[in-house]
Amino acid sequence: MFRWDQVWYYLFQDPNFTFLQAAWITLWISVVAQAIGVVLGLILALMRTAKFSPFRWIAGAYTWFFRGSPLLVQVLLLWTGLPKVIPMALLPQWACVLIAFSLNEGAYMSEIIRAALGSVDSGQMEAAKALGMPYGLAMRRIIIPQAMRVIIPPLGNEFNNMMKTTSIASVIGLMELAGTAQVYGAQIFITFELLIVATVYYLLLTTIWEFIQRWIERRFDPGRTNVAVDEVMQKSFSQRVAGFGG
Repeated sequence: MFRWDQVWYYLFQDPNFTFLQAAWITLWISVVAQAIGVVLGLILALMRTAKFSPFRWIAGAYTWFFRGSPLLVQVLLLWTGLPKVIPMALLPQWACVLIAFSLNEGAYMSEIIRAALGSVDSGQMEAAKALGMPYGLAMRRIIIPQAMRVIIPPLGNEFNNMMKTTSIASVIGLMELAGTAQVYGAQIFITFELLIVATVYYLLLTTIWEFIQRWIERRFDPGRTNVAVDEVMQKSFSQRVAGFGG
């Protein structure tokens, strides 16, 4: 018999904050893995466009492997396979999940960032070089800020998906939302009820992120304000990327 009272109890009256703690684990793993994935993606995207061919081969092989194999398999390779290759390399559950998620996300972000960089008119880089800007400075001051408008929407979708994909971590016993629902539900025979509670928390997290993503996209809307070119150029890189500052 389905027990609604247990659903309401764990949603509103849980004295041990069991699901709040699980939601925090889900959230921080998602945030850290996504941040690392963005950095890796940027490095890989630059490697894919480099003139030095070994860089392109390494980045291409990396992307091929992590996009071509399931994330669950990658988590299990770190959790069960790595200790067999390196006996002393038994990582904690959270570390296996964080590493696997970060490496996997880096492969997907590399394609997003590479496409975004390619969307910027090549004349922008040529103009920067004509002004005497080195490649790194031109990327930081000219190319990447413009590419961010293209990166933000798929980046937001990737993070939304990341929060839901953390449920894979329950396979190796990490007590995030899905794992908490399964473990506690099996103990007192209310697994279905607690899965509904976990679903509510997932919906809450993704809904909040949806509002944040829309706000960020509005900040990057090129038609939001008419700012003079010289004023934009006077801003720092962080100010132009974040959309604030004078």
